[in-house]
Parts: sequence; structure tokens; C-alpha cells
Amino acid sequence: MQTGYYLRLVGPSFVYVKFRCSRCKKLGEQFVKQEDWEDGILCDVPSEIDPDEQRKFDEMGPIDIHECIDAHFQLEKLTRFSELLDSMQQTKG
Repeated sequence: MQTGYYLRLVGPSFVYVKFRCSRCKKLGEQFVKQEDWEDGILCDVPSEIDPDEQRKFDEMGPIDIHECIDAHFQLEKLTRFSELLDSMQQTKG
């Protein structure tokens, strides 16, 4: 299962859900209004992440909608892919 946000500046935003049926194994996808979406509805298969990484992500907390919007606009400002790589290396070091 994959989920993502379809953000709109005007009108409602949506959550994009891509899933596989557990019975027939067919792929499906659906847009759900963000105000109707509940994160606890669907369960995802646990990831293969080690405990240290899991603790780090837990401390960071969930990514909120404002962080998604900020990231979207930052990506729009990029003119070269190397700018993104440079900024990622600066945040690591």
C-alpha cells in the first residue's frame, strides 16, 4: 500500500491511496478527500528498519501537511538536481 498527498491551493486536498486487494491481488487506486481520511483505517506491512532508525523516526514525529507544502515549493525552486544533492549533503554534515 502507498499513500500520498495531492495538494491543491484552491479547493479540497486529497489523499492518494494505491493498494493491492488481499483476496484477488489486483491493484487499485483511489483519491479520498483529506478531511475524510483517517490514518488508522489501513494497516501497512511493517518495514525492515532497524531499531535505531525506528527510534530516530519516532522522535521526529509524523510529517505534517505544512512540511509537505514547504517541500513542494522548495522542489519547484530547484533549477538543477545537483542543488538538491548539495543541500542534502549540507544538512548531513
